[in-house]
Amino acid sequence: MAEATIRLTTAQAMVRWLMAQYIEIDGVETRICGGGFGIFGHGNVPCLGEALYPHRDEMPLYRGQNEQSMGFAAAAYAKYHLRRRFMFCTASAGPGTANLLTAAALAHANRLPMLMLCGDTFLTRLPDPVLQQLEHFGNPALGLNDAFKAVSRYWDRITHPAQIIQSLPAALATMLDPADCGPAFLGLPQDVQGWAYDYPEAFFARRVHRIRRQAPDNAEITEAAEILRQAERPVIIAGGGVQYSGAVAELTVFAEKHSIPVVETIAGRANLLATHPLNIGPIGVTGSDSANAIAGAADVVLAVGTRLQDFTTGSWTAFAKDARFIGLNAGRHDAIKHLSAPVVGDAKRSLPLLGAALGDYRAPEAWGAQARNERAKWDAYVAQNVSHGNRPNSYAQAIGVVNALCHPRDRVVTAAGGLPAEVTANWRTLDVGTVDVEFGFSCMGYEIAGGWGARIAQAEVEPERDTIVFVGDGSYLLMNSDIYSSVLTGKKMIVLVLDNGGFAVINKLQNNTGQPSFNNLIADCPTVPEPFAVDFEAHARAMGAEAVTVATPAELGAAFERAKAAEKTQVIVMQVDPYEGWTTEGHAWWEGGTPQVSDSESVREKHLETEAGRARQRQGV
Repeated sequence: MAEATIRLTTAQAMVRWLMAQYIEIDGVETRICGGGFGIFGHGNVPCLGEALYPHRDEMPLYRGQNEQSMGFAAAAYAKYHLRRRFMFCTASAGPGTANLLTAAALAHANRLPMLMLCGDTFLTRLPDPVLQQLEHFGNPALGLNDAFKAVSRYWDRITHPAQIIQSLPAALATMLDPADCGPAFLGLPQDVQGWAYDYPEAFFARRVHRIRRQAPDNAEITEAAEILRQAERPVIIAGGGVQYSGAVAELTVFAEKHSIPVVETIAGRANLLATHPLNIGPIGVTGSDSANAIAGAADVVLAVGTRLQDFTTGSWTAFAKDARFIGLNAGRHDAIKHLSAPVVGDAKRSLPLLGAALGDYRAPEAWGAQARNERAKWDAYVAQNVSHGNRPNSYAQAIGVVNALCHPRDRVVTAAGGLPAEVTANWRTLDVGTVDVEFGFSCMGYEIAGGWGARIAQAEVEPERDTIVFVGDGSYLLMNSDIYSSVLTGKKMIVLVLDNGGFAVINKLQNNTGQPSFNNLIADCPTVPEPFAVDFEAHARAMGAEAVTVATPAELGAAFERAKAAEKTQVIVMQVDPYEGWTTEGHAWWEGGTPQVSDSESVREKHLETEAGRARQRQGV
């Protein structure tokens, strides 16, 4: 009997296939693709737009204001759902697609699933050169979409309707893979989108997917247990992979059973509550004195679900040079870093096995007491740092005000400038998985767009809670249009705009390397004859939000409580000092390029000071 088929265009078949893909989450089957973000143009509206329209209720398409911010929103959506659900982004051929490059890089760096469905030039080339086409005279097959190869985990150009029978499952498998997770890009030539094909009906059968949980190798567990058993001062670095694996409970049980202190990466913030006695704080350049002191004294480091980027490792100066590393990670690439003894496997499966192999081992009580003492000192510092009184307004004070008044399940989002460091160091975690500090790519503009995407996801699960965005004036000016998006779509956010008059954290770095302030703060730009402040309140109101400007942290607290009670997006603006009030403690050394030769004595001195820290740097052995 002949196989049953259905005749569809390439675009129609892609949408129908996406509609049929489900995932099991906590025993409930949910469509993997939560919808999409789209801006239509000639490269995607005639065919893909036509294919999406009949499914607009089941698969909502959110109209974006900027393709880059659409990608940021999709990344935040996937992060909220712990990489188990994703959104697609569709852009036209040319500049619309080019705008997605930055967002794809962010998703790639953060290992987040995002599907990009982007227009491409005509496969036949009959109308070439077409509008917005980049012509490469010696390589007519090379185009703008090829640029995405560097920032995609899966890349393909659809050159025939039948191709999606292979390409779509391969793209989805990549996005759901715990080791290779990241963005998938499909280039869609405008003619191919509309070409029809007799697809097998079986291709569109409902399918339920599950995230792979790789079991570790027994020999790797045995070796890791033997290393840990010899440890007198062990520490666990808990990364974002702990949450993606759903292994917070297993991590907590493992740490408690063996009395091992835990420090958190930026992506791993909110693995443990601030009050847990084994939570010694955030580690690294944007970390805490407590975590860095314990990490520096540790003889064995168990790194769970972290890629060990430089802000975590202090450019590899945060640890003793003879400390031994165990890398427990779903990805082999991350598990073997710095000659770690690898345990390649899912954290939720691997931690109980490692715990069983460790038996009744417990870290010495003196080590635990030392760690708790360091954490107590750090808590006292943070309490003072976030307090407000007769001193200039600061990021830390704003963070402290919100931390004290928010609900434990409210979600906090920030990304670039000084706020990632300040939130990481000063935020006291109230509940698991409630902090999104995008620092894999440290991308300005993620904050508000990411807040919108996070709120879309949050509204699907816990609509009574709030998404809270911390953003500086620099990032706000770079990308703010999704305040309008949130009002249009009824996805309320609370946005705190902390205005320090420019790029203050880079000004601080400039000063810390011996240079005078130059071209970072608005007041220090030689090309600005008359600096003036932006009226962020009026600007936010113009986009439909309710907004207020406050003068003090106390006023901020009152405004935040009103914002919590409101139904539409709220923007609260407060000026903070660009020089005073920074968190000065808790910073590990960080390698940055400094001039070896300079006419400035202060630059030369700072170069030597920076280079002196290199003596503590591990060389990968």
